[in-house]
Amino acid sequence: MAAVEVLRDAAVLLDGNRIAWVGPRADAPKGGAQHAAPLQVVEVEGVLFPGFIDCHTHGVFGAPRLDDHQRRALGEDYKAIAAAGGGILQSVRDVRARPEAELEALTRTRLATLLAHGTTTIEVKSGYGLELEAELKQLRVIRRLAATQPANLVPTFLGAHEVPPEHRGDRGAYVRLLCDEMIPAVSKEGLARCCDVFCEPGVFSPVEARAILTAAQRHGLALKLHADELEGSGGGELAAELGALSADHLARVSDAGVQALAASGTVAVLLPATMVFLGRKGQAPARRLIEAGAAVALATDFNPGTSPTVSLPLVMAFGVSELGLRHAEALTAVTVNAAAALGLAGERGQLAPGFAADLVVAAVEDWREVAYWMGANVVSAVWTGGSACPPPTLPVS
Repeated sequence: MAAVEVLRDAAVLLDGNRIAWVGPRADAPKGGAQHAAPLQVVEVEGVLFPGFIDCHTHGVFGAPRLDDHQRRALGEDYKAIAAAGGGILQSVRDVRARPEAELEALTRTRLATLLAHGTTTIEVKSGYGLELEAELKQLRVIRRLAATQPANLVPTFLGAHEVPPEHRGDRGAYVRLLCDEMIPAVSKEGLARCCDVFCEPGVFSPVEARAILTAAQRHGLALKLHADELEGSGGGELAAELGALSADHLARVSDAGVQALAASGTVAVLLPATMVFLGRKGQAPARRLIEAGAAVALATDFNPGTSPTVSLPLVMAFGVSELGLRHAEALTAVTVNAAAALGLAGERGQLAPGFAADLVVAAVEDWREVAYWMGANVVSAVWTGGSACPPPTLPVS
């Protein structure tokens, strides 16, 4: 993770939506028999990166949870906030009631803001519906946006984000609903590439998570897992055992979980902005994971309650200052390893021939500055699929 090749006075040749060649500018192809017309040359100043990849977001939501933010600041814990009507279930009530077209408009604006910060591939979860039609509503929003806006979207079904109020008296009934009705419906419509579960004490147990993920696997969905965020419960071990693409959060992962992830192909996705926003002192053990041999990625966890974070460069800065990563490790964590956390390591996250032509220019002199200027957006230009993206004109909210 600490090895980054830096080319100076370099060139990248794009052929359609793929990268055809990368190397010193003096050696760049000049056109010829294989080209019907002279090459179009675009000069850029700064540092050219592969498009950043945000492998964990909850981008389809209605209103921000401003009251939650203040209650936490005044010392209320998660359970007290939920009892007062806040938390995930506040967003669930909002999404269930909000028209689909309005959700689509809000999400389009937010995706444009993420893109303006250099994120060209975005995983987007459902999880604020917690019943079939509301979950399908969110996933259909993602599908329509994937066809109409520039970023590459990876849809994830997160019906197991929380137990909805109507099933609090019979958790087993909701797990059966997820396995027997919701996952098959999502799979039948082709609305999700992955299935995720919030495996945490008080949410879904490892036994429940195993049942849900096993059902998802039977229906052809790749697996992801919210694991060991606030308390350790063996989520990291479960993700590794099931061959999940990623285990995410991991602030309270056990030593056994670290070793299990290191011995597996499951990527450890760390979300430092979440812990900062929550005001929590403990971050995920990034150095222990890396030194054990685990693949580590970073993501925003963009969501309305615990991480209203739109900038992967900001998360990279947290990766260095909060998690103890090297600059090169932070860059690898939002490119190559983030692609692996979505099953896309063979096509995204590198400036290399055959990879998707997703490019980001940062207006800096040293490549390390992208993870240094905390809170500033140094991204000056973005391409997705070989096409330049216009700057956004709308705010995130």
